[in-house]
Amino acid sequence: MCSDIAIRIEGLSKRFEIFNKPSDRLKQMVVPHLKRAVGKQPTPYFREFWAVKDVSFTVKRGETVGIIGRNGSGKSTLLQMICGTLNPTSGSIETSGRVAALLELGSGFNPEFTGRENVFLNASLYGLSNEETAARFDDIARFAEIGDFIDQPAKTYSSGMMVRLAFAVIAHVDADILVVDEALSVGDAIFTQKCMRFIRSFQQRGTLLFVSHDAAALQNLCESAIWLSQGEVQQIGSSRSVSEAYLQYSLQEIYGNDAQLNAVGESANDVTDGSVLAESVADNRSRDTTTASLPQPYASSYDVVDNLNDANGWTTGEAKITRVTLRDSEGNSSPVFSGGDRVRLGVCVEAQNSFTQPIIGFIVKDRLGQDLFGENTLPFTAFNPCEVRQGETLEAEFEFTLPMLPNGQYSIMTSFAEGDLHNNVQHHWLHDAVILNVSSSKVRWGLVGVQFKNVSLVAKS
Repeated sequence: MCSDIAIRIEGLSKRFEIFNKPSDRLKQMVVPHLKRAVGKQPTPYFREFWAVKDVSFTVKRGETVGIIGRNGSGKSTLLQMICGTLNPTSGSIETSGRVAALLELGSGFNPEFTGRENVFLNASLYGLSNEETAARFDDIARFAEIGDFIDQPAKTYSSGMMVRLAFAVIAHVDADILVVDEALSVGDAIFTQKCMRFIRSFQQRGTLLFVSHDAAALQNLCESAIWLSQGEVQQIGSSRSVSEAYLQYSLQEIYGNDAQLNAVGESANDVTDGSVLAESVADNRSRDTTTASLPQPYASSYDVVDNLNDANGWTTGEAKITRVTLRDSEGNSSPVFSGGDRVRLGVCVEAQNSFTQPIIGFIVKDRLGQDLFGENTLPFTAFNPCEVRQGETLEAEFEFTLPMLPNGQYSIMTSFAEGDLHNNVQHHWLHDAVILNVSSSKVRWGLVGVQFKNVSLVAKS
């Protein structure tokens, strides 16, 4: 395998045998052999279930790849084969380096053993000697933060404590490849933040496979993504394009026959070359967005680009977003705005059907697709109902103050839906209706900037 490839999977499949009753399992072990012995064709006593079917992809060394899909799509089975805890039915898996994994809750732990004993057992599975584990044990226990429970049987642990200890082990085995399933979802907020800090640090030196149902987390952490559906690869591409496609698919599954979502445009963010994505991420991380002196004007300039005609998304054909505008507080159009300006965002929709509970909304996203801020008309229409007839035009306006944003490109997602907070159908959804190119002189850290009135430093005796 090439030196720059961490994981290579070709034609990978996994078949399980499903038996209707225990006696069928016994028959399958005995009867086929007897029938073959007398020259008869054996009849199987099981049903085949292919959890993973003909999956192929490569992950480059140092790349972060997300895996997304519904429950039962084969994600966990795929990860278990990569980690070696399941043998594939067919196909090949090649990995380069030590693989550490946080898969199913409690996997690799003996419930009768204490936490201390499980640390040594688990670490030995990753190739560490008892001496190496003993040298790292204090750091592992400090990371897990479960106190005296480290010497109690694992069967007395809560799910959160189990994840703490399991993650603490994989964080200290010097892995080259880290595989994280959705086990982190059971941890508390403080420990999850701790884990995410470790993961971001690990990304600088290792290869990461990350499974999550959280599209925002996937786009935030991962350069590229793989969407699995019924054991097969549905799409491979940039984390943003895959997440957007998966969102449309998920909503279609929810709506069923009530609405048909048809794709609009093609995603310009679908890049399958992991090295290109990695270079793009590295460029953005290394870009210096600070200035040398504090007294310079604190500013964030917005260059507004109308992208409505090229925006991708979906539509049911029952409504169409025809115009999205960004104007100043007086209603005047301008190609450039500054952070702190009062603006009006207008969204115009043509109704090709009648709607009794229309909703228009928007979300501003960063280049990774993370939601920064947004709003919809639902809080207003909940008290002031508004109906629209077929052929009429509906206009929404949102007045707000532009925040300070760091250098980079942002997009405004707009949508038209009908329903209420808990039950609605998205009839037209456009991911990149407006592009915002932000030039910032003073936003140093974080996703948004705050205008500080004063910064002082005083030494006192």
